Amino acid sequence: MIKKENKKIFWLEEFESFYVDGEGSKRFINGITTTNTNLDVSFMQTCWLNPKGILRALLEIHFYKDKLLIINIKGNIREIKDFFGNMIFPSDKVSLSDNFPIFRLQEVEKNQSWRKSQPKIFIKEDPKKYCLDNQIELLKSKNLEEWKIWQAIPSLNSEIDGKNNPLELGLYDLVDFNKGCYLGQETMARLKRISSLKQEIRVWSASIPKNNFELNHKKIYLNENKDTIAGNITSFLSLSSKKVIGLAMMKKNYLNQLKYFFNEELGSIKVEKSIGSAFF
Repeated sequence: MIKKENKKIFWLEEFESFYVDGEGSKRFINGITTTNTNLDVSFMQTCWLNPKGILRALLEIHFYKDKLLIINIKGNIREIKDFFGNMIFPSDKVSLSDNFPIFRLQEVEKNQSWRKSQPKIFIKEDPKKYCLDNQIELLKSKNLEEWKIWQAIPSLNSEIDGKNNPLELGLYDLVDFNKGCYLGQETMARLKRISSLKQEIRVWSASIPKNNFELNHKKIYLNENKDTIAGNITSFLSLSSKKVIGLAMMKKNYLNQLKYFFNEELGSIKVEKSIGSAFF
């Protein structure tokens, strides 16, 4: 079980981070990421895209006056820093700090998106002491992995693979369609205008037919005839010797027709929406 009844459980994890400092920090980040940094909030999640609208990183921003704390939730920190650094002009009036680790703590909600909870950040404070003093129970490693799958939190080199855009990954709420120009904006606007996605992220589950399971065949078919590809598995987690779950990019045309599909190694697999995804 991910969460015991009437008992709060928390997600604690270490992330790489850096500061964007200077009076132009909000304007600078606003032109690179998908959310509106001019909103009066203390933190927000956002996406960094390539010019074609493909997701390159999932970030979290915390606002401290003229300083922004950028947390790399999922992405390549070196690519992020290199790109941000190359985009700075003297007129931007910003600078980037060196990378440093932070711990991030948030309550695990079983039935709502992880993006709805307020996180607590530990930069110098000891998170383990804080958890001990406040009698906070932390989600264990494997249960955390399972929860992240049900939340459809994308992973680098799995769902963040240079092919998928944030709308397909269920991150629609992290894209502001009304703000000014940003990297990948034209693609996002076009996708919203035509209100059509070719694929969407889904959670799948299946029984494992053998011991020492390794998934070598990732295509998901419409049925056991294997004549129509309905999607592709992007990640998986073995929960036990009898059950495996994961994420898949599924062709949208088939999602309203069936709940069960077919994989060559797993046989029948169940496909359903994630808790943390938001779609058109």
